[in-house]
Amino acid sequence: MTASTPDPEPATAPKAVKRSLGTHRVNPVGYGAMRLTGPRVFGPPSDPDDAVLLLRAAVDAGVDHIDTAEYYGPHVVNELIRKALHPYPPGLVIVSKVGARRDGVGGIFADDEPAQLRRAIEENLLTLGVDSLPVVNLRRLRNAGPDAFFDDQLAAMMAARDDGLIEAIGLSNITVLHLLHALELTDIACVQNAFHPADRRSLPVLEECTRSGIAFVPFSPLGSGARGAGSALDSAAVQHVGARLGCSPAQVALAWALKVAPNVLLIPGTTSRAHLRDNLGASTLKLDADAIRELSPP
Repeated sequence: MTASTPDPEPATAPKAVKRSLGTHRVNPVGYGAMRLTGPRVFGPPSDPDDAVLLLRAAVDAGVDHIDTAEYYGPHVVNELIRKALHPYPPGLVIVSKVGARRDGVGGIFADDEPAQLRRAIEENLLTLGVDSLPVVNLRRLRNAGPDAFFDDQLAAMMAARDDGLIEAIGLSNITVLHLLHALELTDIACVQNAFHPADRRSLPVLEECTRSGIAFVPFSPLGSGARGAGSALDSAAVQHVGARLGCSPAQVALAWALKVAPNVLLIPGTTSRAHLRDNLGASTLKLDADAIRELSPP
């Protein structure tokens, strides 16, 4: 297993205004580490040494917000982050999530009872080699609305915060009702829902986050692949705007999301340093009025 040769042209830090993530300020475009695994987010990557180099390149390029989870792999991504970056540089905000687990063949299941959430937070801390995390998201895999079980989950997250294991609580895969109910009980630092030009179903959640001063972090800012109905990159509007402005479809989709609201933070994932450079460039891409109209039809 050998490390790949570093790119001769390193990524450069985007000069963009930082945005709020809880009590922290981070660059608008961070890095989602989920893809630093084998197929189906299971097992190790084909080249772990290259994954380490990519993480270091991301931080060197100005990334100060990394999204991860102990169940990515499982354990794999957090172990790579620790190997690549520990001791962590000042200002690096690592955000994890709890509420799911993987079985021995890659299946994903809810792991969201209060005691399971606490255990998962502690496992994240152990694998990452830290005493506390800036934010941990409660990932909802159930379809139920706000109920007594949701209250119990929030209580477990609040207890972890009060005990100093996490600084702030985030929510993932939720509805507006979940968010409003949670805000009656505690502060929420961020929300992670799917959102991109081809999937705007979470726009009401984003709008409520904007009103409440909560960071909104799309967990699929480019959709579910390069082609098909679930892809932001395959959108005719995204393709057309990219061709007209001389930039990649990925940059268009990411720049559009940043333009939608001032509280949007992005965590695109990649295993390529070239794509890393491209993604970071979206933070300073200027979309003209024609592009905004084309990408945001009535």
